[in-house]
Amino acid sequence: MDKRIYPQPIETISSPDSWKRKNFSSARQAVDALKAIYERNTRFLRDAFMHVAQTGECDERYRAFYPEVSVSTPSFGHVDSRLAYGHVPAPGTYKTTITRPDLFDAYLVDQLDLIIRNHGISVAVAESETPIPLHFAFLQDTYVEASVADRLTRPLRDLFDVPDLNYMDDHIVNGTYEVTPGEPMPLAPFTAQRMDYSLHRLSHYTATRPGHFQNFVLFTNYQFYIDEFCAFARAAMARGGEGYEEFVEPGNIVTRAGEDAPVDTSGQRMPQMPAYHLKKSDRSGITMVNIGVGPSNAKTITDHIAVLRPHAWLMLGHCAGLRHTQALGDYVLAHAYVREDHVLDDDLPVWVPLPALAEVQVALQEAVAETTGLSGYELKRIMRTGTVATIDNRNWELREQRGPVQRLSQSRAIALDMESATIAANGFRFRVPYGTLLCVSDKPLHGELKLPGMASEFYKRQVAQHLQIGIRAVEKLAAMPPERLHSRKLRSFSETAFQ
Repeated sequence: MDKRIYPQPIETISSPDSWKRKNFSSARQAVDALKAIYERNTRFLRDAFMHVAQTGECDERYRAFYPEVSVSTPSFGHVDSRLAYGHVPAPGTYKTTITRPDLFDAYLVDQLDLIIRNHGISVAVAESETPIPLHFAFLQDTYVEASVADRLTRPLRDLFDVPDLNYMDDHIVNGTYEVTPGEPMPLAPFTAQRMDYSLHRLSHYTATRPGHFQNFVLFTNYQFYIDEFCAFARAAMARGGEGYEEFVEPGNIVTRAGEDAPVDTSGQRMPQMPAYHLKKSDRSGITMVNIGVGPSNAKTITDHIAVLRPHAWLMLGHCAGLRHTQALGDYVLAHAYVREDHVLDDDLPVWVPLPALAEVQVALQEAVAETTGLSGYELKRIMRTGTVATIDNRNWELREQRGPVQRLSQSRAIALDMESATIAANGFRFRVPYGTLLCVSDKPLHGELKLPGMASEFYKRQVAQHLQIGIRAVEKLAAMPPERLHSRKLRSFSETAFQ
C-alpha cells in the first residue's frame, strides 16, 4: 500500500496589491512606471521566498506579475516610411510584457518615444497576467543554499511560479505567431519570460553580467583574437581609455580607464563562451565573444544576445579558402551564404535568402582598406568578396569529394567555415544587422595546410591586423544613427513596433 503523504491543495494565493492601469504621453514616465511595478513585484517574491526559507511555512502560494506596456490606435495613419521600426502596421491594440526595465531603460525610452511621436498616441502601463517565475526574481549573483529545498514540505513549484516554456518560444520573431480573435498583437519581438531566460543563460555561458554587453558584438572562433583584444583593451585602459570607460573580463573583472590591468587571471576557469566588454556609457562600445567551434555554439549564443537588441554583430574568424588564387592570410568579405549548418532549419528555412547589408559591407570594406593601406583594384590582391559556406561537419574533407566539392563549386563559394552562416541567419531572424570578414588560414582542396612553424608566424602576423579591421568597422557602424543601421531589409510584412 502506498503510504506516501500527499499535501492538500493550497487555496490561498498571496500577491501584491493590484496596480492601476495608467496612460502616459511621456516615454520617460512610462518606463519609470514599468520600473516601479517590476521592482515592487520582484521584491515581493524575494521576500516571500526568504520567509518560506526561514520558517518552512508551506501553506500559502505566492504570485506576482510582470509589468506590461500597450498601445492602441484606430488609424492606418502614415508614418515615415524610411523607419524600420517605431510604428505599428495597422489599427488595433499591441502589447508586450517587460522584464528588467533597469537594464533596458534607454532602449525602452527610445522605442516608446518613437511610437508616441509617430502615431500621436499615449502608451498604457499596467500589470500583466503573466506571472514572474521565482528564479527570475532574484537579484544578480544571488546564491541560494541547496539545503533550503530540504526544509520544504512541498515542492517549490507548489509555492511559486517557475519558468514556463509556454511563454518562452520564438514564434514572434520567427513570424509564426498566430493572434487569436480579440487578442492584442505583439508589440515587441520577445516576451518577458523569453528575455529572462536568455539573460540568465548569458551569465552562465559568458561569465559576465548582461549589463556589461555592448551594442556592437564581435564573434570569433579562435582564442588568438581574444588575446589580441585583451591586449588592445588593457593598453587603452592604461592610456586613459581612449574613448572607452571600462574593460570587463569573465568573472566580471573590471579595469577602469586610467588603471592598469588586474592581477593575472589566465589560470581561472573559463566559461563555455567567454565574453569581454570594452565599454562606453551609452553602450556603443565593443563586446567580443569566443564562441568556439561549430554552428551549435553560434546559434546558442546569438539566441541569447539577441534579446539585448544590439545594433550589429560581426564574425571575425578563420576559414578554408576554396580558390587556388587565394593565399593564406587573404580576407573574405561574405556577401552571401550557403547554409549547411542545419541548426536553424526549423526556425529559418534554408530557402530564405540572407541579404548583404550595405551599411555593414561598406564599413568592413573601408576598414580593410584603411588598415592595410590598399584601395580600389589593389585591394583585390588581399580580399575577395563572395559566398561563404558554413557546414556542420568539421572533417568534411574526409568524405567522398564529389558531393561537397561539387556543391561548393556550384554555389560559387570562395570560403568555408562552421559559424558564419549561422550568425548571419540568426541576425536575419532576430533583425540584428550582421556581417562576416574571415581570414584564409588553410586551403584543404589545394593541399595547403599550415605546418606548426608556419602557423605560429601566421597567427602573430595576421590576427592583430584582422582584429584592428574589426574594431575599425565597429567604430564606423557606431558613428551611424541606429535608424540608418537597422535596415528595412530585415523586416517582414507585419512587424513589431519595437526594434
